[in-house]
Amino acid sequence: MLVLEDGRVFRGRSFGARGEAYGEIVFNTGMTGYQETLTDPSYHRQIVTMTAPHIGNTGVNDDDPESGRIWVAGFVVREPARVPSNWRAQRTLDEELARQNVVGIAVPGTRALTRHLRDRGAMRAVISTEESDPDVLLERVKAAPEMAGADLSGEVSTDEPYTVHPPEGVATRFRVAAVDLGIKAMTPQRLAERGCEVRVLPGTATAEDVLEAGPDGVFFSNGPGDPATADANVAVLREVLEAGRPFFGICFGNQLLGRALGLGTYKLVFGHRGVNQPVQDVHTKRVHITSHNHGFAVDAPTDGPFDTPLGRAEVSHVDLNDGVVEGLRLLDRPAFSVQYHPEAAAGPHDAAELFDAFCDLMERSRGAEPASARPENAEK
Repeated sequence: MLVLEDGRVFRGRSFGARGEAYGEIVFNTGMTGYQETLTDPSYHRQIVTMTAPHIGNTGVNDDDPESGRIWVAGFVVREPARVPSNWRAQRTLDEELARQNVVGIAVPGTRALTRHLRDRGAMRAVISTEESDPDVLLERVKAAPEMAGADLSGEVSTDEPYTVHPPEGVATRFRVAAVDLGIKAMTPQRLAERGCEVRVLPGTATAEDVLEAGPDGVFFSNGPGDPATADANVAVLREVLEAGRPFFGICFGNQLLGRALGLGTYKLVFGHRGVNQPVQDVHTKRVHITSHNHGFAVDAPTDGPFDTPLGRAEVSHVDLNDGVVEGLRLLDRPAFSVQYHPEAAAGPHDAAELFDAFCDLMERSRGAEPASARPENAEK
């Protein structure tokens, strides 16, 4: 049984683990990439409904996860595949959910559920294979924590720093300090492919931790929860910007850049989750089809540049579906961010060039400072 906090009840067939799972229920419109969705830390404490009717056709493997575990609280599909068919498959989706103790439910009415969430908004919910009384479950749902005000990035961040090196045959061009607020594995990989040595730091890293190695650039990752709870991370980001280091942020990192500039953030009614969101570059008018996973957004003026405590800034990208701010750019400092996911496993890849833009920004900033000031010349 699936029970929503407004009292709507859906009945279905259990798959994956048995038990009860509580979280904010949301929907994802992607037709593929369910394994990447399940292992995306940004989905921590959320029950994800897949709108595509058949999920699990390609099974599960050990190569595609975006992190070391499944993070979704629960999983809702219409029809899970009984037999996977892919040469890379190592397990079925049902087996993987059970192995990682994730409760799933197959309901015939995922279209009705999606329309309900689209109209009423994301809300708390429970999947249960144990309790048969929906009234009892409804009371438990109403006692569960809400997503607004939730400080979750510390629950998904790495405990210890680690380094991702460029692949064999690719020369190291830049050193990047990446703050892990729920980072996806593909992000440092995309940077490494471009010659970046990426030092991934815990979300608790201080500005001193971030800047002590003299990185060519600083990156803030995606992550779960309410950006209004991340004051410590915002303070670190302000110091990074004041130090003049090139900065690139994705998703949660975009929201934190907005707050560092003195802008507000707010919770979207049902959010953007899927791989088909049209985003337009404000200057070039070029449209990218992009991968999204966010329930919060930045509140910023979209009618031109505006002043901030760190200089002038502007909205660089907007969502063509609803006008939500999808990117920010500082005009007086080397910093930009986007609300969507250019690393985009399993696609689309329209926005992958943003990693090139970050490398270009680091190259220009490196050329602008005296050679004696560069970290590699500090002892010369």
